[in-house]
Amino acid sequence: MTTSRPVTLADVARQAGVSLATASRALNGSARVVRPDLAERVCAAAAELGYVPDPVAQSLARKSSNLVGLIVHDIADPFFSSIAAGAMRVADEMDMVLTLGATGRDPRREIALVTTMKLQRARALVLVGSRLTDDPEAEQRLATELEAFAANGGRVCSVRQPGLPGDVLQPDNRGGARELAAALAGLGHRHVAVIAGPEGVATSEDRLAGFREGLAAAGVDPGSIRVHRGRFDRDGGYAAGAELAADLSPTTCVFALSDVMAMGAVAALRERGVSVPDDVSVAGFDDIPTLRDTVPALSTVRIPLESIGERAARMALENPAPEEPRHVVIPAEVVLRASTAPPRAG
Repeated sequence: MTTSRPVTLADVARQAGVSLATASRALNGSARVVRPDLAERVCAAAAELGYVPDPVAQSLARKSSNLVGLIVHDIADPFFSSIAAGAMRVADEMDMVLTLGATGRDPRREIALVTTMKLQRARALVLVGSRLTDDPEAEQRLATELEAFAANGGRVCSVRQPGLPGDVLQPDNRGGARELAAALAGLGHRHVAVIAGPEGVATSEDRLAGFREGLAAAGVDPGSIRVHRGRFDRDGGYAAGAELAADLSPTTCVFALSDVMAMGAVAALRERGVSVPDDVSVAGFDDIPTLRDTVPALSTVRIPLESIGERAARMALENPAPEEPRHVVIPAEVVLRASTAPPRAG
């Protein structure tokens, strides 16, 4: 290969047909061992291109750190704070220092935080938050930055849908919503409204798709569902609840795609004289800890949030590292409480 610029590690990775992270581990050293056949391909590509490893990079790649980065969308949301609590517990057990960053649901902020963790030479990184299906460019930029983080010797575990480098823990959003739909249909509900997040938020879309599938399987026309979209938080749920209260008939049940949205909706309905569940049933998703104090107790789909945080941190810090990234689906469980009841006659 003839070039007017120095040969880079990215050139070697491309020539060998491997990721940048794999090429770095093969040539610079890492706690994560590269398969012999891949290492041979990388070394052959480096020799062919005349690439000379940077001794400084080799030294840094082998340098250990006690820093763990945790990046979430919104730490004020109990969904994220519960996962963070589990990750922090593991970091403490392993004498690690955990640094927390919040994106505010801004993809550019998420990329910037990953870059910061890379520059601080964090040993591991845990990302928590839904993918954005309507912004592939931002997703690709994030993937590139995570590859660079891994190339520096870091490990990544994401709590979200697959598609990024590193290990993935994926809550079964679609399956959980499907089972909830079946349970609500079993109570007799045929006229349902859904409070969803903005289009393009993968978690919201997965839950909505699963709920429609569950209703269809129960003989309910999924096309009859009233879908109200808004911010994927308490205020978004409140605004949707206010809209529903103004024109509730014939709806007998409301499914909010997160518990915080459901709590906002219940507040809006109550303020407008709508009783839950006497006038309309309400269900959420996640089973956040604050539900223990809500009245009536909220029906939901339970995800083991703190356990997910613990598992994500352990996977990111596991030593020795696995040879291939892992994709683990976390089961979800329907929990019916006082906020849902059979529809009132008439």
